[in-house]
Amino acid sequence: MKVYEKSFKEEAVKLATEIETNKAADQLGVAKSTLSTWRSNKEKHREAAFVGSGNERIIPQNATEIRLVKKIKEFEKSNDILKAALGFFAKSQKK
Repeated sequence: MKVYEKSFKEEAVKLATEIETNKAADQLGVAKSTLSTWRSNKEKHREAAFVGSGNERIIPQNATEIRLVKKIKEFEKSNDILKAALGFFAKSQKK
């Protein structure tokens, strides 16, 4: 199975849009069905169309959500550390 770079796929889809999918496929030496699939993926997923094998497709809205969830976890971890430190210092003052 041949592997194509994202930039090649992007340019191929652009060419297929300008001329015709069949003509573009012949010109590029790519199977017509492959180029049609690339066009469909580009229309459906736009910027997240060609993420690569094994990579998760992340929609921009989901990317923001993922980033915020990570931040919340970091803050919760920091909060737990501060609570533990507060407990430690509170015990040392009681003595």
